[in-house]
Amino acid sequence: QVQLVESGGGLVQAGGSLRLSCAASGRTFSSYAMGWFRQAPGNPGKDREFVARISRSETTNYADSVKGRFTISRDNAKNTVYLQMNSLKPEDTAVYYCAATLDHYRYYDAIPTYKYWGQGTQVTVSS
Repeated sequence: QVQLVESGGGLVQAGGSLRLSCAASGRTFSSYAMGWFRQAPGNPGKDREFVARISRSETTNYADSVKGRFTISRDNAKNTVYLQMNSLKPEDTAVYYCAATLDHYRYYDAIPTYKYWGQGTQVTVSS
């Protein structure tokens, strides 16, 4: 069982930066692949969108929409995964969710791959 708690969201102007953190409980954090997803406001029927993922060996993958602007990283000693977001755009406005999985063989950008989810943190980018 893993519990995930996100923090670091807020309101920022376009072009600004934010760093999200996701703190995980448990002693096996290093065994998990970690992902970030987001869900834009005003469209609750739409699935969460994949943003980034970092494997247990620290291989990273990104959605095309954030490549070159966002960086995912992890600190296993602190049981924490980060999402550094630079050059933010209004279309990045969403609730951002952290997720964890021990399934290292399914599609890393698929929601069903991840068993554990945080409660989300709001990121709002003003134009």
